[in-house]
Amino acid sequence: MNANLLTWALFVAAAYLIGGIPFGFLIGKARGIDVRTVGSKNIGATNVFRSVGKKWGFIAFACDVLKGLLPVLAARHFAGGEPALAHLALVTGLACVVGHMLTPYMRFKGGKGVATGFGMLIGLVPALVGVAFALFVVVFALSHYISLGSCTAAAFLAIAIWFPILGSSGLADIPQAALVTFVALFVVFKHRSNIGRLLRGTENKIYIFKS
Repeated sequence: MNANLLTWALFVAAAYLIGGIPFGFLIGKARGIDVRTVGSKNIGATNVFRSVGKKWGFIAFACDVLKGLLPVLAARHFAGGEPALAHLALVTGLACVVGHMLTPYMRFKGGKGVATGFGMLIGLVPALVGVAFALFVVVFALSHYISLGSCTAAAFLAIAIWFPILGSSGLADIPQAALVTFVALFVVFKHRSNIGRLLRGTENKIYIFKS
């Protein structure tokens, strides 16, 4: 097998398996709670935050971010300036997010991909994701809806990635822009039940500093 092809296969497979680690579920289980049966029944950090506790929700969020960030950084470092591996980090990041959303450890049912996608994007376009995160914080602080903040930030990324006006960090790269747009829109799609609840006024609010 060609060495570059083997590298692609190993990174993608490893990223998918790492991305699929259901940290939210594992943290809930360690605390005696199956997050699939409480709250939104999702294994992501938001449901852990709401159903298990704020501290554990933050830990789940950090773990999900890192599993999207670290494989991308490893891929970027390994690829170096090798033309044949130019987009290794992109595909590795996508594999992480898909692994989280369709985890092989839980019959391909996973989270919504926000935290893992956030980690991936930090590794790929840190300047842009910083703006998106600030937007998320503002929307969440005003509304107390994590889902609304997440969808707003994702929609912003899907559009802003196509404008190279934020500097020379590679935002005009078409494969990268296409991937970020795909991930961002998929995150919005995974929030379709939350969007429905927002429209009906039944979505649960979260207060970070409320005991």
